[in-house]
Amino acid sequence: MSTKSPVTPRYGPAFSLTSPNSHTYTKDFISTNCSTKNGLSDYDYSSFSIKSDFSKPKSLFKSPKKPQSVIDSTPSILQLNVVTNDWSSKTNIANNQLSPKKKKAVTDRFIPKVVGVTKLDERPESRDTAEKDTEPKKASNSARETIRSSHDKEIADACGISLSHRILEFQPAPPSRTHDLRSVYNRPVRPAVAAVNRRKVPTCPERVLDAPGILDDYYLNLLDWSCGNQVAVALEKSVYVWNAETGSVGELLESRDYISSVKWSADGAYLSVGLGSGEVQIWDVEEQTKLRSMFGQQSRVGVTCWDRHILSSGSRDGHIFNHDVRIAQHKVSEMNHHQGEVCGLDWRSDSSQLASGGNDNTVCIWDARSTVPKFTKTNHKAAVKAVAWCPWQMNLLATGGGTYDKYIHFWNSTTGARVNSIDTGSQVTSIKWSQHYKELVSTHGFPNNNLSIWSYPSCTKIVDVVAHDSRVLHATLSPDGQTLATCASDENLKFWKIFESAKKTVGKEGVIQSKEISTVGIR
Repeated sequence: MSTKSPVTPRYGPAFSLTSPNSHTYTKDFISTNCSTKNGLSDYDYSSFSIKSDFSKPKSLFKSPKKPQSVIDSTPSILQLNVVTNDWSSKTNIANNQLSPKKKKAVTDRFIPKVVGVTKLDERPESRDTAEKDTEPKKASNSARETIRSSHDKEIADACGISLSHRILEFQPAPPSRTHDLRSVYNRPVRPAVAAVNRRKVPTCPERVLDAPGILDDYYLNLLDWSCGNQVAVALEKSVYVWNAETGSVGELLESRDYISSVKWSADGAYLSVGLGSGEVQIWDVEEQTKLRSMFGQQSRVGVTCWDRHILSSGSRDGHIFNHDVRIAQHKVSEMNHHQGEVCGLDWRSDSSQLASGGNDNTVCIWDARSTVPKFTKTNHKAAVKAVAWCPWQMNLLATGGGTYDKYIHFWNSTTGARVNSIDTGSQVTSIKWSQHYKELVSTHGFPNNNLSIWSYPSCTKIVDVVAHDSRVLHATLSPDGQTLATCASDENLKFWKIFESAKKTVGKEGVIQSKEISTVGIR
């Protein structure tokens, strides 16, 4: 067999075939020694394995290389099966592989924009909207803004919120000013008229006196202040007089029975003293002598009241006697209507009518010329001790009920009509009208033990003053009408300057001018 020169392949490296018998044959050998049929080799290739040797080229020519564009267009193994969207169909995956797009940056967490988180039109963008914003804008900015604003408006209408309000709003925004602030800055500083005219009521007493041994009895009247600026107080079986000008204290009398009532005459020269035995005594305070004793009532005299030379006294048996202190036969009239103890008496300033209150829960208005009551009122539900005529309206009467009533009623003594009422919420022990203001003060027992100042006719409360530790039993006004003295079962006598006159005038020196609280004993 003739030897042929080896044929150098035109493309690529040489291939070698390895037989099972460890013989190596080249492609040239196969191509020259194997017959072909119809262009196909009849050699059995099944026993050969193809080995390619890329380490060294078998020819002098370099192997052809693929274009760089073809290599870049082929997706790598790292780019396959990468989830960049929530879901993509197979068609989209194929399209993405065939027509690759610019690789998008994918972060590991969602960080919203901070700017504009408080308004609906500046809410943070989601991931989907952020990806959409990276796409090329097909519409103009104005068109996109129009669409976005209309879309935001529809969402706001559906949610029931306003585009101008905050989404996370914990409290309503303060109202905006409707006027220019410069007008406020340029306005002169002037206090309001109401603030200027509003008076201050002191809540602390100006003076406190000890009153040891005072009887804790609601139906008695053991305190009174004279026009001569002297205070009389009954302590058990003795009567003491305290001079408000000098501060001196003296014992006026000491009886065999307990004292049930005291009352100064209009001129301040005489003091009536009611005893538990039913006796009524008249004392000259300056001379410290008893002028006379009047008898006739069968039980204790709990209240007395002067009308010039007539002294009216009410007793526990419900009888009211009128005594003319100028004559020997002092009893001039007797009025019997109350079914319980008489504990309140007050003459009108023109001496035409007498008002009485009793433990039978009734109020009687008597004509001075009659022994039959003109009006009888049963509106109260408890004993009526507080009875007071108005100083600036003579036909106006105020009455106050006890623990089970707690009301102050106002009566027109001409017509008998009730014109007003106040629910005080506490036992009413006394009522005093102011001489300087259209006001009145009421003192109270259970449960508040306080003083209350009321405006009239509005009947509105001006102030409450906590007065004593126990119920206030008695109260009286100073002759100038500015200071109120109260005495309670806590054995304290306190002075309150609650009706201080707006015009300060120089008058008598005696009406407690000290601003400091001082404590002095009556005895």
